[in-house]
Formats: sequence, structure tokens, C-alpha cells
Amino acid sequence: MNPTITCFGEILWDVLPTSKQPGGAPMNVAADLRNFGVNSQLISRVGSDELGSELLDFLRQKGLPLDLVQVGQTHLTGVAKANISDLNEVTYKIVQPVAWDYIQLEPNLVEAVRNSDLFVYGSLAARSPQTYQTLLALLEVAPRKAFDVNLRAPHYTRDIVEELLAKADIVKLNEHELVELSSWYGEENDLHRAMYQLRSQYKLDKLIVTLGEHGAVLLDRAGLHSQVGFPVEVADTIGSGDAFLAAFLYKTLQDETPRKTLEFACATGAYVAGQRGATPSFTEETIVNQYLVSTTV
Repeated sequence: MNPTITCFGEILWDVLPTSKQPGGAPMNVAADLRNFGVNSQLISRVGSDELGSELLDFLRQKGLPLDLVQVGQTHLTGVAKANISDLNEVTYKIVQPVAWDYIQLEPNLVEAVRNSDLFVYGSLAARSPQTYQTLLALLEVAPRKAFDVNLRAPHYTRDIVEELLAKADIVKLNEHELVELSSWYGEENDLHRAMYQLRSQYKLDKLIVTLGEHGAVLLDRAGLHSQVGFPVEVADTIGSGDAFLAAFLYKTLQDETPRKTLEFACATGAYVAGQRGATPSFTEETIVNQYLVSTTV
């Protein structure tokens, strides 16, 4: 049976120096899951403007349903101005307030989340009271929850991040975010010790830390699992972490082994880093043939 994964939060345009691209971590994850044939869907909100219409057209092209994407009349569609001067560390100026800051709690959202196999959310959507309250209500009915920490200063507070951690079963963050969270608890700056401390404190099923070009580390009930990075000529890293998460969740719901799940996720993140834009089209075979064929024979 094909699982259903519901992603919640921001949808926006990443505005680059010479172009604009559809973006927002929840949207990227949902689109990447569709590449793997997963029944993914997005809860978000756009404005009733040209940028909103273009985003809805993009979702249609990716095969994502539109019934959970609200269209508001009072706020513009989201925009983030991306700085890609450092290809390995893209930074953003995220405009506020915009439509996705005002996601309304509606019965169809509650029903969709309740019937999902997994609910994916991040910290950025919690920056506004309206969307945060909607998120908290949906977390109450979600059967299994994955928190993509995705810290974007100045759009988060420690209290909110801790509350979102406490709701999660699966948490994914990068090494810089782990360092920041660990500093809250006085933990020494040691990757593995910090992971054990965080997983224990929040009783997480799985904790994943991405290490950029150096791969990723997973901590679950069986212990630590590490995967080195795959070599890639970086086009830009926009969306590579989202692709990693989509691939990780896809394999997790297939009950794949932790080692193979982490390997596939790292390979998918590397593939997307080698492409321009956050949501290139690919299939599972694309990833296997480019990075894993020699390891699976």
C-alpha cells in the first residue's frame, strides 16, 4: 500500500539574482516524494496574486494535489531572496508577513493529517501565531511526526523549537543546528554525545544529522549509523537537504535497513546538489544508477 505523507508549512519563491524558483522546504520535500511515487501532499497558503497562481501551476506540474493549499485574499504570496555567493551555504532573507503565515485550521486539513502515515513540519512556519496554532492542532492528530528543524534566523525562538522537538518522532537537522541546540543544554561540542543527549531528552525514534559534503549520521534504537558523502560537482545546494529528507522518509516507510536508508538519502541529496534548482525531476532509478549501482550488485 502506498503511504501518504503530508508536509506542512511555507511555499514561496526563491528569488535569485537572475531568476526565481519555487521553494519552501515542505514543498520541496513533498515534490521530491512524488518523484519516488509516494502519495505526498502539501498544506500551505498562497495569495490571490500572480505569484500564487504560478506556484499552484507548479504544484500541478509536480503532481501534487491543491485541495490543502489555501488561497488568501489579504496577504501576498511568500518570497525569499536567496544569496548564492557561497554555493555550499545558501542564505535567505525571508519576507514577512506573507500568505503562509496565515494558514487556517480547517476540517479538511485535520482529516488529511489524521489519515496520513507521516506528518512533516519545520520551525519556519511557526514564526507567526496563526500558522503556529494551526500546526499545533494538527500535531495533536498526526499518527507519526517528522520535524525538519531548519533554523532560519531570526524566525525562531528556543521555546518554540523545544515545543516542536517534544512533538516529534523523527528529527532531522544539520551539524550547525545540532551545535546550537546542544549549547542550550550545556553539552560539550561532540557530535555523537550531542546526538545521544538530544535523542534521549526528547525520546526520539530517529535523529538524523546531515554533514554537508561529508554525509550524515543516524541515531536510532540500534545505535549510530554513519554514511560518507558522495562526490558531486555542486551546481547549488538549494533543496539538497530537503531531497535527503524525502529519500530518508521514503526508505524508512519501506522498512529499509538504517544503513541502506542513510546511503540512499545521502545519494539523493548529492544528486540534487549537482542540479540547478530545488526540485529537479528524478526517479529512484536515477539515484541508484548514478551513485549506488556498484554498492548494490
